[in-house]
Amino acid sequence: MVYKWRRRHLSMYDGIEDFLQSHNNLMPIRYSYRDIMKMTKGFKEKLGEGGFGTVYKGQLCSGPFVAVKMLGQSKSNGQDFINEVATIGRIHRVNVVRLIGFCVQGTRRALIYDFMSNGSLDKYIFSRETTNVSLSFTQIFDISLGIARGIEYLHQGCDIHILHFDIKPHNILLDENFIPKVSDFGLARSCTLDNSLVSLTAARGTMGYIAPELFYKNIGRVSSKSDVYSFGMLLMEMANQRKNVKTLTENSSHIYLPLWIHKQLIKGNDIKIDELVTKEESESIKKMVIVALWCIQLKPSDRSTMSQAIEMLEGKFECLQIPTNLHLYPQQQECNNNNDGANETPPSLTLPR
Repeated sequence: MVYKWRRRHLSMYDGIEDFLQSHNNLMPIRYSYRDIMKMTKGFKEKLGEGGFGTVYKGQLCSGPFVAVKMLGQSKSNGQDFINEVATIGRIHRVNVVRLIGFCVQGTRRALIYDFMSNGSLDKYIFSRETTNVSLSFTQIFDISLGIARGIEYLHQGCDIHILHFDIKPHNILLDENFIPKVSDFGLARSCTLDNSLVSLTAARGTMGYIAPELFYKNIGRVSSKSDVYSFGMLLMEMANQRKNVKTLTENSSHIYLPLWIHKQLIKGNDIKIDELVTKEESESIKKMVIVALWCIQLKPSDRSTMSQAIEMLEGKFECLQIPTNLHLYPQQQECNNNNDGANETPPSLTLPR
């Protein structure tokens, strides 16, 4: 048993080493495990923990603070590590987190990133549920535009297409100026510029943000439009400051907010925004909602591209058209069974100041 365990981990190590040898043009620096111990002061300050590992605060000898992600036991033979290094290891973009370095030593694997002092986006857009931390309407809109530009760069700005497959609030980091950075490329896949379609053996991502074509092959092929869908779900949550599926405590039923909002817009009903906001701020939030609806269309072919989403966000509110239809796939439809939201008190788009 011990022999099999050791053989598997040696195989993973060899696979990673083979990858690093064949990609010797990568920008990140290779550090030893001793370097990692030194920069984190023996893993003194933990920043967070996720499915792929634990993140610690560190500091380089040259002075800058960094975030050090120690990867946990890999179920994919080191593929999560390879995915991260192969994708963001070759790019440096303002709205994509920068990979400074990495460590591969035996079974120990670490990734070193720029330190993002304001943490992840989820603690701000769900602040009513957790903390008193909040962002202004203008900040929310600017962050959404920055995220869109980061994803567009992954799809169109590199010498290869990079599909992220895990766009969600937790994977958007904010620097000291609240500039958003797309992070966590453990599930990412790359493909050539002339082929944006990928073949997957299983769905990947986080429930609530996974595009329907990853479950239902008859809807369409998996492509960059899968990230567009995830972005749309994120955008709706940012505008609404709550999760897209809302439990109604009165009767313990659920309402799917994107569908409710779409119905109101189609009926010509206005969506309530905080009374203290300016006309420009109100239009920016409503613009986010409409763009989100275009991004979460059921069929990939009906969704906007990231370039089109940016164009709509940057354009005039009066020029935006509301999608005629918003179809659901089964998991979302279940939230609306026996409750179409018609008689419910409308959940207003009210952001904390």
